[in-house]
Amino acid sequence: MPLTLHPFERADYARLIGWAESPEFLMQWAGPIFTYPLDAAQLDRYRLLASGDPPTRYIYTARLDDRPVGHIELSQVDRRQRSATLARVLVAPEARGRGIGRRMVTAALAVGFDQLGLHRIDLNVFDFNTAALACYERVGFVTEGRRRDARRVGDAWRSVITMSMLEDEWAAHRPTPTA
Repeated sequence: MPLTLHPFERADYARLIGWAESPEFLMQWAGPIFTYPLDAAQLDRYRLLASGDPPTRYIYTARLDDRPVGHIELSQVDRRQRSATLARVLVAPEARGRGIGRRMVTAALAVGFDQLGLHRIDLNVFDFNTAALACYERVGFVTEGRRRDARRVGDAWRSVITMSMLEDEWAAHRPTPTA
């Protein structure tokens, strides 16, 4: 079953809004870019961020056999510095625990490194998100550091882990065409 990335469209809004079930989950998934409850007006503004020429943000719906299974983004794409940030990685609740996140991240890395010719892709993830941390490590991301108590999630302060991958590390971890 091939997993493909498709540009995020208005038709994807209701599904994404449904996945954002609480203020804490929205902060965990999206950081401070959105406020709860997520709505179409916020998503319209979000999509506008990907409309530059060339865009500095690539926002995708991940599809498995043409069924939406997630959302993922390459943001802060800097062509001069050949860098970007992997952000807003979300696997549909019904698709979790099946390796979909790893496949989505790998597909986004292929866009960044193979299509855009980037040298570095980084990401930020909450330290309590052990499933995401394990996924990123399996794909080949390297931990760079921790920002202590960087974000408030609900009533608690949470630390954020910064990870990155360089183009030579991607070359070493890139899946073979049969993988």
